[in-house]
Amino acid sequence: MGFIADSLARVQPSATIAVTQKARELKAAGQDVIGLGAGEPDFDTPDNIKEAAIAAIRDGKTKYTAVDGIPELKEAIAQKFARENGLEYTPDEITVGTGGKQVLYNALLATLNPGDEVIIPAPYWVSYPDIVLLGGGNPRIVETRIEDGFKIRPEALEAAIGPKTKWFIFNSPSNPSGAAYTRDELRALTDVLMRHPHVWVLSDDMYEHLVYGDFTFTTPAEVEPGLKARTLTMNGVSKAYAMTGWRIGYAGGPRELIAAMRKLQSQSTSNPSSISQWAAVEALAGPQDFIAERAAVFKERRDLVVAMLNEAPGISCPTPEGAFYVYPSAEGCLSKVSAGGKRLESDEDFVTALLEEEGVAVVHGAAFGLSPFFRISYATSTEALEEACRRIQRFCSRLS
Repeated sequence: MGFIADSLARVQPSATIAVTQKARELKAAGQDVIGLGAGEPDFDTPDNIKEAAIAAIRDGKTKYTAVDGIPELKEAIAQKFARENGLEYTPDEITVGTGGKQVLYNALLATLNPGDEVIIPAPYWVSYPDIVLLGGGNPRIVETRIEDGFKIRPEALEAAIGPKTKWFIFNSPSNPSGAAYTRDELRALTDVLMRHPHVWVLSDDMYEHLVYGDFTFTTPAEVEPGLKARTLTMNGVSKAYAMTGWRIGYAGGPRELIAAMRKLQSQSTSNPSSISQWAAVEALAGPQDFIAERAAVFKERRDLVVAMLNEAPGISCPTPEGAFYVYPSAEGCLSKVSAGGKRLESDEDFVTALLEEEGVAVVHGAAFGLSPFFRISYATSTEALEEACRRIQRFCSRLS
């Protein structure tokens, strides 16, 4: 259709949203479906955060705000960065957007010129390459290996950097793999980046608080202060505070970059919801104890899912350090035929047959740039996870 912009032909709809929608449709049609596709906590937003939003409505805080965030929220974000990450930002070095996705979108569209390259380790969050393409840039995908815990090696990062490299997108803990980098692993990467002063770093820290055991989270500009002047440290309230639908993301970065992002936002959405901003002030400045309590529940679910998946014939599932995803290999199930007669040649065939024959919705690895894997979100009830894993075991045991 010649009416639609050519730029849209470069991108695909979000695969994770598509899987969730398909699961919803099958459920609505009366099928027994367990959806493990969505990346959102099943916990409710804490009451104190809800009450702050209600108070904001009652107090008439329902007008336009500053384009990229109210002063009170920027102050709460600055305090969070200082308290948790050892990073100092002034209000004009902080931006607030309608979710983390808008922050990423603003950063890339405000900086990319045709031909600029963006290094993205695979598996990656589905939206990174598409936003780069929309901005006229070229994604430079660097595949990681299951043997390395799905983490990019310093030598692979070094080899991917060229004269046209503008950004390195770094996500730890990772969506979709759950991989999280130790301080030493991160130091090895920042050492590479210090040798290439033209490369900027976009650190997506959205799953910061979802790490398990004795793992300690660190972020690039914290590990290597020399990188701070060319790093955008992005985060949000979606995952840790169970506020996915409130749509608040934020970032700290160099003043010039933040100003460019503000300019772009002023001509797109303008300010994020005023009510959501006041809720986010309470989230960041209020009690934080529930985060560790919920993380403990997520860890139990992780351990359950990893153990049960590794009992399924043909499946191999590493134990991730963070987030609420596992990224198992389906390699041992390929070139086989399902009980329903479907020949499994790819991870997409695997997840399609699993949904149709057992009613379990997961996302195929090709959507995240690395096959033959699939992603399971364990941000759902323990009962649902146990039943889903039993169905996966049954599905795999019936392959011939």
